[in-house]
Amino acid sequence: MTFTKFAVLTATAAFFSTSAFAQLPVSRVLTMDAAQAIAQEAMAKCRADGYKVTVLVVDGLNAPKAMLRDDGASASTTEAAKMKATATMLYNRPSGPAQPLPAGTTAPPATIPGTINAQGGVPIKVGDVTIGAVAVSGAPGGDKDAACANAALAKLADKLK
Repeated sequence: MTFTKFAVLTATAAFFSTSAFAQLPVSRVLTMDAAQAIAQEAMAKCRADGYKVTVLVVDGLNAPKAMLRDDGASASTTEAAKMKATATMLYNRPSGPAQPLPAGTTAPPATIPGTINAQGGVPIKVGDVTIGAVAVSGAPGGDKDAACANAALAKLADKLK
C-alpha cells in the first residue's frame, strides 16, 4: 500500500470515529457535593420535625455517596435506609406500596431480597433521568421519612438541573 492510500485511509477512519463519539448521549452524575447537600437538608428537615433518622444518598449505580445517622437514631435505621434506596433504584419510583394491581389480579408482587415495602426512598432526577436516590429511615412513619427526603430535593431542585 502506498503512503498516500494509507494516509487517506487513516484520515477517513479518524473522521468516522470522531463522528461516532460526537453522538454519545450526555450523562448526568450525582456529585459528592450534591449528595452531601441532599443528606444534610433531609437531616435538617427531620431534626426540625423532632425525628432522629438516618439519611442515605446513593448514586445511579445504587452505591452510597453520603450517609448521616443522627444522634439517637437506632442502628437498624441504616439498614432500612439502604433497603429503601435499593427499592427506589430497582423500581425507579419512590419506595413504598406498589400501585394498585390490575383488575383480576390477586397475588401481590414478589418482594425482592434487599428491598423493603416502606415509604422513605425518593428518586433523584435530572429531567426524566434518575441519577440516584435519597432514603430516610427512623421517623414515626414512612410518610414522614418521605417528607424529609422530598423537602431536601425541593430545596436543592435548582442544583439538580
